[in-house]
Amino acid sequence: MTLDRIGFAYNPTKEAALDLRERAEGWCEVRGIAHWAAPAGETKAVVRELPDTGALVVLGGDGTFLRAARAVSEVDVPLLGVNLGKIGFLSKVETGGMEAVLGQLAAGDFELEARMALHAEIHPAGRPEAGETFFALNDIAVARGSLARVCRIEVEIGPSHLATFTADGLVVSSPTGSTGYSFSAGGPIVDPTSRNLIVTPIAGYLSAIRSVVVSPRHTVRIRILDAYDVLMSVDGREDRRLSVGDVVCVSEMSRPVRFIEPRGAIPFWELLRQKSELLPS
Repeated sequence: MTLDRIGFAYNPTKEAALDLRERAEGWCEVRGIAHWAAPAGETKAVVRELPDTGALVVLGGDGTFLRAARAVSEVDVPLLGVNLGKIGFLSKVETGGMEAVLGQLAAGDFELEARMALHAEIHPAGRPEAGETFFALNDIAVARGSLARVCRIEVEIGPSHLATFTADGLVVSSPTGSTGYSFSAGGPIVDPTSRNLIVTPIAGYLSAIRSVVVSPRHTVRIRILDAYDVLMSVDGREDRRLSVGDVVCVSEMSRPVRFIEPRGAIPFWELLRQKSELLPS
């Protein structure tokens, strides 16, 4: 499979990303490959360009990648990240290897890897039929806001009551997001190609349940029982204020997000070891 058109989603606030975009566009120009570029956060502009695009290459860190993923949740185009951040668990390529990987893309020399994503719904108290829906690649977090007051939340998994937590909040993560907020809250790191929801309380008070791994057949329901200030956060980039009685439902998205796996890419568990060595001890 060869690609006739490549898109580049970039972080416009980083000079290094702008330079990398120029390098990428120049590479395409020399080889006569159709291409386009747009800031990753301008979702409507990215979505508008995605039809007839063979691959979307993201130039930035994990935050830029998550913004670009929002667009491909609407138009199914495979993603490849070129890392400009510090950690970059979502990226398969470092900046020095970009041109070589673009050559692989142009030649169709790559594989695709399906990653489970999350679908979330907010059902307001007293109006369960109403509410918004959201897409997340990494996680949905329900957590206290700016005030240092704990929340009391009830969690159901499928038809079963799991627990009522008094905590700073709760994270429901995809396998891809298990290295992020969920891990910081004490959750496990899960193989990113698996299909599970990871449910982890944040600083739970006197709770015997630390984290559970749930089948994608189930929906996780989070009901706010008591809270002074509580928000739902989507991939750490989009917040919605919640009220007592509101219910957040998190389930598997019906279609996975496809990651491009270039030939010679570092396997996930090796990447995890390398990135972990970069973190301060």
